[in-house]
Amino acid sequence: MTQQTPDFSVSAAHIEQWTAQLAGDARHRLAVNAVTSRGLNEATLNRDVVKRSNHVYSHWLKSNPATSQKQTGRCWLFAGLNLFRVEAIKRLEVEDFEFSQAHLMFWDKLEKANFFLESIIATAGEPLDGRLVQHLLVSPIQDGGQWDMFANLIQKYGVVPKSVMPESFSSSHSVVMNNRITARLREDAATLRMRAAGGASRAALADEKLAMLAEIHRMLVVHLGEPPRSFEWQWRDKTDVFHRAGVLTPQDFFKRYVDYPLDALVCLVHDPMPDRPTNTVLTIDYLGNVIEGAPIRYLNVDLPVFKQAALDMLVKQQEPVWFGCDVGKGQSREVGVLDLDVFDAALAYGFTERATKGERLSYGQSQMTHAMVLTGVDLDAARTPRKWRVENSWGNDYGDKGYFAMTDRWMDEYCYEVLVRKEVLPADLMAALDMPARHLPPWDPMGALAISV
Repeated sequence: MTQQTPDFSVSAAHIEQWTAQLAGDARHRLAVNAVTSRGLNEATLNRDVVKRSNHVYSHWLKSNPATSQKQTGRCWLFAGLNLFRVEAIKRLEVEDFEFSQAHLMFWDKLEKANFFLESIIATAGEPLDGRLVQHLLVSPIQDGGQWDMFANLIQKYGVVPKSVMPESFSSSHSVVMNNRITARLREDAATLRMRAAGGASRAALADEKLAMLAEIHRMLVVHLGEPPRSFEWQWRDKTDVFHRAGVLTPQDFFKRYVDYPLDALVCLVHDPMPDRPTNTVLTIDYLGNVIEGAPIRYLNVDLPVFKQAALDMLVKQQEPVWFGCDVGKGQSREVGVLDLDVFDAALAYGFTERATKGERLSYGQSQMTHAMVLTGVDLDAARTPRKWRVENSWGNDYGDKGYFAMTDRWMDEYCYEVLVRKEVLPADLMAALDMPARHLPPWDPMGALAISV
């Protein structure tokens, strides 16, 4: 007797059965009509969320006009500089102030090019089709970044006012520039690997790399302009008093008008994947920009510790908080909310999502995609957060003039990183900061860069 081979294909009988099941479902027909006409988000926008959404908080810091990263993934640079401008406004005694994001963008891309080429040299013995080299080649000059990368740029290159290095077309629309530089860097990678395979010395490869970087520098100047090494600074304060500071370097400007305590800060992450112990320092291999700068370091903590540190920064320290999240989930730009219930997709599909935060990370459904700044929190009578106030960098057309309301439940599920002062940490976590870091591969979800547009 011949054994029957199981049929694992989708059959006509299957389709007929599924179609028959849907035919008698009136709610399904309504969902089809609504979603095909308006799209899923428009058709399932939760009216109850819209009605209850407001931008009033029990605790909030002074608002500054929203900035706009335009058609780029520079959110992490904008978020970092939005922290700094709070202090600059105070020291300059002005109503508003904005730093040049193009200045840091220039140096970040040059440093990333060097970091990439050094990584190519370091992995010259790895197979070209292996996962590591292929990962390095994916996006060597992308716009995204992390806090430690931002801090490295500040320490090496300082900051300048936006008037000193204003936006260019490419700083606001980076796709063409990035594609051109990426193409050149991939050519350079092929050359360096060929030279290494032919027996070129490390010194010879370094010399060749410098010639390659000179070309990248030239391309960046074409697209972004020449960054100032020094500039004359003068301004009028909010009482119309004139001030002249003379000629300053970008490092001088940072020290005099910002002086943010970079060494006093730590990045906390909430990574609940099964193999990630809490109170452990994590680092990501082959992730960075300034080759001689500090490596990426996160302290993985439990969610209550994560949130309490952010709360202490806002309420006790009266300081805004740089944070990273997965902004594409449960987000309505028009309403200006980050809310798990803003779109009632279950009403259209007939079933709900079931993955946990750790499962979403483990299976590629979520990762950090965007950096913003917490500037307020709404506490209930028990001092428990209800929602958080978020300064975004998408201009002032969305939400409350560019500010979003993030529910506390949304924070639990889609926030991954907060930058806080070490002094708000419990003593045992302070000790954990001195422990050796656990190394994660560059494709780990915690290696994702804030790059959302």
